Amino acid sequence: MKKFRERNKIAYRLAHWPIWIFVFFIAPGPLTFDLIEHGFDRRALIWLAVVLCVTGIAGLRGRLPGVEPKPYILRFTEDKPNPLYRRVCYTVAWSDLISFAVLNLVGLAYAVATGSWRLRQIYDHAYFPLAIALWILGALGFLPRVRSSTKGEGTERRYFYGAVWAVCAAEPMLGVLWKLLPRSHAADIVKLAAFAGILAIVAFISSLGRLPRTRVIAPGEWAVSD
Repeated sequence: MKKFRERNKIAYRLAHWPIWIFVFFIAPGPLTFDLIEHGFDRRALIWLAVVLCVTGIAGLRGRLPGVEPKPYILRFTEDKPNPLYRRVCYTVAWSDLISFAVLNLVGLAYAVATGSWRLRQIYDHAYFPLAIALWILGALGFLPRVRSSTKGEGTERRYFYGAVWAVCAAEPMLGVLWKLLPRSHAADIVKLAAFAGILAIVAFISSLGRLPRTRVIAPGEWAVSD
């Protein structure tokens, strides 16, 4: 039987801080697009400094998920108030996951259908409307892990980590294919098929509970380091 974790070790807390740095750093999608295309510039460095400062202060105060002195969720399905910092962090994380995946899918599908790339224009015009819509859904408590209560945590965390595994597997592969494959219609079809296929396959495996933190949680089960 796994031992219940009463407090988070320093190494555990420090390991979670870079995750939230990354989540908030990539939140301005068009800026991230420029970073990937051209590398760091003055805007990206200033934004990174802001994110480091704000998340660092929040982490020292124990106001980032996983960076708390002790686990906030003690028993899955326990009905506890969901703190504002958790709701904000997971809302931004959902926004990153969904916005980048959806817009890349749209950009790939457009390229396959028309033979031309408009991904930059798609990000410029659609990223913030989509992201803001997701932020609103999060503020209203309509996204997993951002509701006012932690009662559904045992199930909702499965959806979240399933999305994380799927997007974090598909996005790097798309980047590799973008670098390796020639610019052609056939290559665009391969990119779209690979990206959509990885998203679907990893999401399916996650639904079976075969990936870390995607297993079925028994009602009332204690939170452990899984």
